[in-house]
Amino acid sequence: MSRRKKVFLTGATSGVGREVAKRLLSMPDLYQVIATGRALDALFELQNEGATVIPADIGNDADIGKLIEQVGTPDIVIHSAGVGTFALAHELTDSQIEKMLDVNVLAPMKLTKRLLPGMLERREGHLIFIGSQAGKVATPKASVYAATKHALIGYINALRMEVAPRGIKVSAIHPGPIDTPFLDHADATGTYRHSVGAHLLSTETVAEAVVKIIATPVREVNLPGYMGWTSKLYGLAPGLIEKWGKRFFDKK
Repeated sequence: MSRRKKVFLTGATSGVGREVAKRLLSMPDLYQVIATGRALDALFELQNEGATVIPADIGNDADIGKLIEQVGTPDIVIHSAGVGTFALAHELTDSQIEKMLDVNVLAPMKLTKRLLPGMLERREGHLIFIGSQAGKVATPKASVYAATKHALIGYINALRMEVAPRGIKVSAIHPGPIDTPFLDHADATGTYRHSVGAHLLSTETVAEAVVKIIATPVREVNLPGYMGWTSKLYGLAPGLIEKWGKRFFDKK
């Protein structure tokens, strides 16, 4: 019988991360869950369901150090934490820009850098990143958010090639807009949620994809599936895709 796998999950207190945590906790014979996030009430709820919880802000270097000390070497790492603010580029504050870069880009890179040596020594492990279709096709009022996801995709693709010879798997899930509190925090006006309402993914759909990719690792999953073709078409004819999508973008 295979041993339980230790899963370290960021962003576990909300949205997709929370749903993934609950699904993994429902399989205690297979997974030991170490969950981190900032919302204490949500963390304690996960603790009551069997998770080991570590309150932390991964945008803070001191908290990253604390996490590494307590997590050890997990079998699976799921980078689910993310923040965003949707506004015109010149309207974003410096602190909003820095927060998106810290949480969406620097934190997963810093955590991976510190967690990889143990995985490489063991020659086994799986790194899973929750990216975004915004990293493939940028839209107005998501300039910095899209830039952070572009950066993450570049990092993931290079990392995958680096660690594959040492037995480490790297997967990415790139969802379109998800019906989570993230949207309400990112756009206080509610116009973005209204404009993409018919296309919103559920947290259950994305979490199901994460659990599936744990069991059957693949390079990349695009959600919904047609989004993968949209990004390919964008690479071939960006002007055409931008013109076609303008009716959605203008509503933001």
